[in-house]
Amino acid sequence: MGSLPRTLELYYDVLSPYSWLGFEILCRYKNIWNVDLQLRPTLIAAIMKDSGNKPPAMLPRKAMYLAKDLERLKQHVQVPIRAPKDFMSVMFEKAVNMECPEKLEKVSRELWMRIWSQDEDITEPQSILAAAEKAGLSAEQARGLLEAMSTPKVANQLKKTTEKVCKYGAFGLPVTVAHVDNQTHMLFGSDRMELLAHLLGEKWMGPVPPAANSRL
Repeated sequence: MGSLPRTLELYYDVLSPYSWLGFEILCRYKNIWNVDLQLRPTLIAAIMKDSGNKPPAMLPRKAMYLAKDLERLKQHVQVPIRAPKDFMSVMFEKAVNMECPEKLEKVSRELWMRIWSQDEDITEPQSILAAAEKAGLSAEQARGLLEAMSTPKVANQLKKTTEKVCKYGAFGLPVTVAHVDNQTHMLFGSDRMELLAHLLGEKWMGPVPPAANSRL
């Protein structure tokens, strides 16, 4: 009998392109490593405020670097990132997490595709409904989730998730929390996956492991 899978919590926000990179890498490895991957949508703005951090793009030189960095990572990680002209915060994936957790991975990916690849406005109800249906939800489920987005239940759960990751020491996203041998490890960023493999005692095969169908 094999050992029980180790729990990995991935805290992310679809407004964060680096979260998308970490998300795709861990989704590729979740069936290769002996892990139980748990997706935790949260709000990056609330984490920034709680930690006193500021968005890196607020510094002009860093903003220029990030644009080039994402272009390089697009090729390396094989994720079709393209910076949008403008974007706003959304809560749709948080509602999905509560109402249809089995659809969370697909819905999150679809939202990232729309914001960070297709430069679409996902704040419009029809766009959100289209994203949900493309991710596999029925029209009825999509409409129900759209209604749930503004409910106190979703807002309270989002607040609890944000508070939890802040207690781990988060100052930005993505954050991976690994529970290994009765110890908790918090790793920031999408570029700490090799270190995560070391902590898990698993093999790191790069951001695109051979077993993964990585093309999105």
